[in-house]
Amino acid sequence: MSEHDHAAANAAESTSEKLVELAKRRGYFFQSAGAYGGVGGFYTFGPQGAALKGNVEDAWRDRFAVAEGNMEIDAPTIMPEPVFEASGHLDGFDDMLVECPDCGESHRADHVVEDNTDYEDAESLPIPEVEEVIAEYELVCPACGAGLAGQAVDSFNLMFATNIGPGDSDPGYMRPETAQGIFVEFPRLKEYARNQLPFGVTQIGRAYRNEISPRRSIIRTREFTQAELEYFIDPEEDEPDLESVEDVEVTLYPASEQHSDDGEEIRTTIGAAVDDGTIASPWVAYFLGVAKPWYEAVGVDMDRFRFRQHLPGERAHYAADCWDAESEIDGNWIEMAGFAYRSDYDLSKHAEHSGDRFTIFKQYDEPKTVERATVDPDMSYLGPEFGGDAQAVVGELEALAERDRSAFDGDTVEIELEGERHEIPVEKTGFAVEEQTEAGEHIIPHVIEPSFGVDRLVYTVLHHAYREDEVAGEERTFLELDPEVAPTFVGVFPLQNDDELEDAARDIAADLREAGLSVTYDDSGNIGRRYRRQDEVGTPFCVTVDYESIEQDEGGVTVRERDSTNQKRLAIDELPETLSAIRAGDLAFDDLEE
Repeated sequence: MSEHDHAAANAAESTSEKLVELAKRRGYFFQSAGAYGGVGGFYTFGPQGAALKGNVEDAWRDRFAVAEGNMEIDAPTIMPEPVFEASGHLDGFDDMLVECPDCGESHRADHVVEDNTDYEDAESLPIPEVEEVIAEYELVCPACGAGLAGQAVDSFNLMFATNIGPGDSDPGYMRPETAQGIFVEFPRLKEYARNQLPFGVTQIGRAYRNEISPRRSIIRTREFTQAELEYFIDPEEDEPDLESVEDVEVTLYPASEQHSDDGEEIRTTIGAAVDDGTIASPWVAYFLGVAKPWYEAVGVDMDRFRFRQHLPGERAHYAADCWDAESEIDGNWIEMAGFAYRSDYDLSKHAEHSGDRFTIFKQYDEPKTVERATVDPDMSYLGPEFGGDAQAVVGELEALAERDRSAFDGDTVEIELEGERHEIPVEKTGFAVEEQTEAGEHIIPHVIEPSFGVDRLVYTVLHHAYREDEVAGEERTFLELDPEVAPTFVGVFPLQNDDELEDAARDIAADLREAGLSVTYDDSGNIGRRYRRQDEVGTPFCVTVDYESIEQDEGGVTVRERDSTNQKRLAIDELPETLSAIRAGDLAFDDLEE
C-alpha cells in the first residue's frame, strides 16, 4: 500500500471513529445492554437513528412496493425446522470458523485471511485452501497473537436455534432472512395475485445470524433489518421493462474482471451491460437499474458505489447469479444489498418437502393434445409388499413416469425409497401412455430477489454524509443528510428565553408538525450552540423566532439552511407550505424570495 493509500485509510478510519462517537452522543446507535457490559453484535437505534432508519424503510417501501405495484406482508421471525430443511439453510448456511488454541477466541477464518493477506474474497475459497493460506502466511489470532497455523477450520451454521412450545417442543429457528416467510406462504399469496404472473411480494423485518465475529458497529451484527422483494415470474414469457432503465449509468465489477490480474470496474449503462452479456439476466439488470437512482436519492455517494458480481464460490446455494450493491467505507467495500436470480429453487424445495402445490396454472392460448405417462398401481400387490410405505412407492412411480418413461420398458422398474432400491413388476404399476387434451399446465415460477440490508445502508448514508468545515472561524461537524431521510426536518428556536418568543416558537412548531413535518423545539443554550446541535444530527433547516416576528405585522422568521448556513427571512404563515415543498423536492431553498 502506498503512502497516499495509507493516509487515505487512516483518514477513513478517523471518520468512522468520529461517526461512531457522534452516533452514540446524538442518539443514532449504540451497543445494546451497556449497563450489563454490552453484548457483541446487538445495537440499539436511538431516537435519531430510529427515525433515520424508519425514513429509509419508508423510502424503500415507496419505491419497491408501492411504485412497482407489489404486495407487502409481515411474517413471523421464528419458523419451524422443516422450513429450513427445505430451504437448504440447515446444511448450507455456514461460515468458516477457526478457534485460537491459546485464548479460545473464535474468528471467521476468511476475515483473518482477508485482513492479513492480499486475498480479497476468501469467503469463496474452499476450507482446505483457507487452512493452507493460514499456514503459509503464519497468520495469528487477532485477540492474543497466538499462531493459527495447523488449526482446523470448521463450518459453523449461522442460525439461532430455539424451541416452539413447552416440554417436548418442536425445534425452530430465528429466520436468517425474511425471504422464507414469503416463500412458504406462496400457495396463499398467489391467490391474492389472482394466479397471474408476474407479481411481487415485499417484506421489511428483522433477521438473525449468529455471526462468529460481529464487528464494525452496525455493519456486521447478529440482529438486523432486511427489506426484501421476491418477484415471481414465468421465465419463458415474462420480460422486464428494460427500456425504463436502459440509460441508467452504473459502475460494475463483474466476475471476469475480479479474476483478471489487471481487472477493473466498468462504467456502462444497464442497456449496454445486458446487450454485451455482462449482466446475464434482464430481470436482475432491471432491478439494478431501479436501485441505483434510489440509492442516490437517499444519500449514497455515487463516487463510492458499485455493483459487484458474486464469484461462483461465494454465491448462496439458491442463487444462479447474484450482484451486490456495495459502498466504500473506511477504504473497504461493504455489501448493502444482493440482487439474486433464485430460479425455481425455493418453491421447488418447499413443494417437495411440504406436499403443497407451489405452482401457477398457465393457460394455453389454444388447448393442446399431449401424451402423458401415467401409473395406476395394483395396491393389492403394493400393500402387502411395502406396507406403510405403499403410498410413498406410488409417489416414486408417478415421479419416475413423468421424468423417464423409458424406465418402464422392461419387465421390472426400479425405484429408490429411503436409500434402498426396489424392483417392481411393470405389470403391477399400471403404466400407460395416454393422449390428453389440456387447457394449460402448472408451472413453478422463477424468483428474482433484491435483498437490502437496512442497517448497513443507514451506516453508509451517515458515513457518506459526514462533513467537517469551518463557520465564522469555528470548526463545525454536520451530516449532509438528504431531507427525505433526515430524522428531523426542521428545528424551531426562540432567539432568547422569553415567554412571548417561546410561545410563538411553540405555535410555529405545532403548525409545522400539523403539516406533516418532523420538528424539534430547542430553547437551551445560545443560538449558535443550538445551530451546531442540529447540524450535527443532520437537520436540514432551522427556524429562529425573534422580536420582529412578534412585534411587527408579517415580521417573519429567519430560516437557516444547514449545508451553506445561508439564512432567509420568510413569512410565518407561508412556512408550512414552503418547507413542505422543499422537502418534497418541488422547491429549492436558494430560489426562495424573502
